[in-house]
Parts: sequence; structure tokens; C-alpha cells
Amino acid sequence: MPIYVALSNLTEEGSKTIKKNPERIKEVNKDVEALGCKIVAQYALLGQYDFVNILEAPDNDTIVRMSIEIGSRGSIQMQTLPAVPIDQLIADLKG
Repeated sequence: MPIYVALSNLTEEGSKTIKKNPERIKEVNKDVEALGCKIVAQYALLGQYDFVNILEAPDNDTIVRMSIEIGSRGSIQMQTLPAVPIDQLIADLKG
């Protein structure tokens, strides 16, 4: 299944929500999975982004639907990137 990297930042509303209820993160994870994406790994970050998620999704359409649905809630801004495994990149370059 294709791999995606989602980089995200909390909005002011999102920061207030997880400060009051940190378990909300896990609740949103269930929503992400219900939208057809599998969370492979998830980390909180220090720096430019607040979180990074490594996701699997069957296709770009599924990841776009998830990104728009989760982002439309107003608590997070997300940038989602397709990731190409290095072995696949090498194979593609060899033609």
C-alpha cells in the first residue's frame, strides 16, 4: 500500500483541546483509520511542525479525503506528502 508522510501543526483551538484532553489525539487517530488510512507511526515534534504521521492509504483519493476531513475541523493544519520507498526509487531509475 502507498506510504504518505503527514506533517501537521495545531491551531490555537487544537492546542487548547489537547491541553484539556490529551487523549483527543488517539480519538482523532481512530477517525483517520475510519477514513481508510492506517497510521504506521506517529511522533510529536519540536520545531517547525507539531506532529509527523507515517500513513498507509490505498490511493491518493483516500489520503486527500482524510486530509480534508481532518483539516476541516479547524484544530490542525496538515501537509501530506507521498513517500517513495528507496528500493522502488532505484528500480524506477533503472527503468
